[in-house]
Amino acid sequence: MCGSPASGHKILGKRLNRSQGLNPRNKIGITTTIQKCKKCSLIYGNPMPVVDSLQDHYGVVPNDYWKPEYFDLDENYFKAQIDIYKQLKGDLNGHIALDIGAGIGKAMIALGKAGFNAYGIEPSEPFYEKAIEQMKISGDHLQNCAIEDYKGMDNYYDFVTFGAVLEHLYYPSESIQRVLGWLKPGGLIQIEVPSSAWFTNSIYNFLYKVQGLDYVGNISPMHTPYHLYEFALKSFELNGKKNGYQVVKHRYMVCSTYLPKVIDPIVKPYMKLTNRGMQLEVWLQKL
Repeated sequence: MCGSPASGHKILGKRLNRSQGLNPRNKIGITTTIQKCKKCSLIYGNPMPVVDSLQDHYGVVPNDYWKPEYFDLDENYFKAQIDIYKQLKGDLNGHIALDIGAGIGKAMIALGKAGFNAYGIEPSEPFYEKAIEQMKISGDHLQNCAIEDYKGMDNYYDFVTFGAVLEHLYYPSESIQRVLGWLKPGGLIQIEVPSSAWFTNSIYNFLYKVQGLDYVGNISPMHTPYHLYEFALKSFELNGKKNGYQVVKHRYMVCSTYLPKVIDPIVKPYMKLTNRGMQLEVWLQKL
């Protein structure tokens, strides 16, 4: 993200290709090294595991994944993001939006209802098929492809959203750069990613350390949810200097703690107060 070489980055520890629990020494599997950039706090695996096909990760079998309630449309879905867009840009009627990693199309539907002309791309064939067949998304507005294969028009979109997508892409900086080319000058990109400062990972890493283990809880490059990166606000601020955008808004979201529920009343306010929640949302404006 910032361009500094991995040779100077901090080694945090090892990560298994499965859930580790509190005692990974008793687990059988393969590990990769996890590093953290000293300049922008990006966390990543090195070496990075590479799959033969995107469908190996995201081509889920529908009967194993879908639940009836997954297709329910909540009237508040994506409302917070649409409200932020209105605050930053004002009137949005007729604005053109692109949802990268559209899933079954819920955000596209919300964007359309709000006044956007909404398009999307979705790399997973089962998700794409459900969006078309069950959610009635127009095939003219949704393409089944990866971001690298999408033929976007230059200076065309007013708004692009990466909802829980960038952490799955092998080349996040290049992906942002590609999207900026499709965006109108002054256009906005909304990105939500795992935060490299998440307090829960710090707890797990401390528990591993007191056991004398060189494991960490950060990211999951070799098992679901296949997170390849964790980001910091500085990751985007420095990347913006390379790619020609500025961060105009950001917020941290606590989300789930994945800790015992009994301590959530203490931990959640702490995470909120210290910006150490699970998710980081950034809004980028093309210069």
